[in-house]
Amino acid sequence: MPKIGDRETTAERLLRSSAKLSYDPEVDVDWDAPLAEGKLFIPERTVSLYGTRIWARMSHEQRVELSKQELVNTVSVGIWFEIILMQLLLRMSYRKDPTTRHVQYALTETADECRHSTMFAMLIERVGERPYRNHPLLQGPAHALPLILRGAPMWVATLIGEEIFDAIQRDHLHDESIQPLVRAVMRIHVTEEARHVRYAREDLVRRLQRANRVEKEFSRHVVAIGALLLSTLLTRREAYARAGLPPREAAKAARNNPHRREVLTEAAGRLVRFLREADLIGGPSVAIWRRAGML
Repeated sequence: MPKIGDRETTAERLLRSSAKLSYDPEVDVDWDAPLAEGKLFIPERTVSLYGTRIWARMSHEQRVELSKQELVNTVSVGIWFEIILMQLLLRMSYRKDPTTRHVQYALTETADECRHSTMFAMLIERVGERPYRNHPLLQGPAHALPLILRGAPMWVATLIGEEIFDAIQRDHLHDESIQPLVRAVMRIHVTEEARHVRYAREDLVRRLQRANRVEKEFSRHVVAIGALLLSTLLTRREAYARAGLPPREAAKAARNNPHRREVLTEAAGRLVRFLREADLIGGPSVAIWRRAGML
C-alpha cells in the first residue's frame, strides 16, 4: 500500500499551495488574442488518427480541423466529469465537519473545478465550436453517480478522470506547434490538478485501509469501467463527422490504431502503477482495462 501523510497535514499544505498558486482564467488567459493561423489545437502525436492511413491522406487543414474537434470533445468530457466531481465533493463535505482542513480543501477544490469548467466552456466558445453532449443513455444514468459513489469508489472515479487528463495535457505545455491559447488553458489546468490528484490519492489509500472485500472489488470495477468509458468518449463518431471524415471508418481506425493505444498507455501509466500498488487492478477488471487500451 502506498505511504501517505496525516490527512489534516496534507490538506493544510494543499490549502497553502492553493493560496499561493491559483489562477483566474478570466484574467490569466488572453481570450482576445487571435488564434494562430495553421497551428494545431492538440499535439500531433495525441490526435487519435495519427499514424493511420486516413491521417496520411489528410491535408494539413484537415488535420488542424480534426485536432480542434478532438480538443473540443476532450474539454466537453472534462466539463461533464468535473460537474459530477463537484457534486461528489459537496456531498462528502455536507456530511463532515466544515472546520477541518480536509473539508476546507474539498471546498477549495470544488471552486477550482468550477473555474476549470467555466474556462473549458470559454475555450469551446472562443474556437467557434459547440460542446459535445453525451448520449441520453449515458447522460441520464450518470445523474445517479454522486448518490452511488462514496468512499474508495468515489476516489478511484476521481483519479481516472484527473490523472489521465492531466498526463495527456502535459504534452501541450511545451509544444509550440499548438495554439498558444490552448497551452495557456492547459497550463492552468495541469498546475491546479496536481493538487487534486494528491488529495484524492491519499484519501483513497486511507479508505482502503479499512475497506472490506466488497468495497475493494467494487472500486476495481469502477476504475476499470471509468477507463473504458473515457477511452470510448475520446473517439466520438460525431467529432470525425464534424471534421469532414467518414465517422464509422475513422472511429474504427482510431480504435485499432496502435499509436493511439501507446499514447493512452503512456497517459495512464502513472495511475496504473499506483493502482497496482494499491491492489486495485486485478481479477475480472483486468479485461476491462485491456479493452480500454490502457494496459
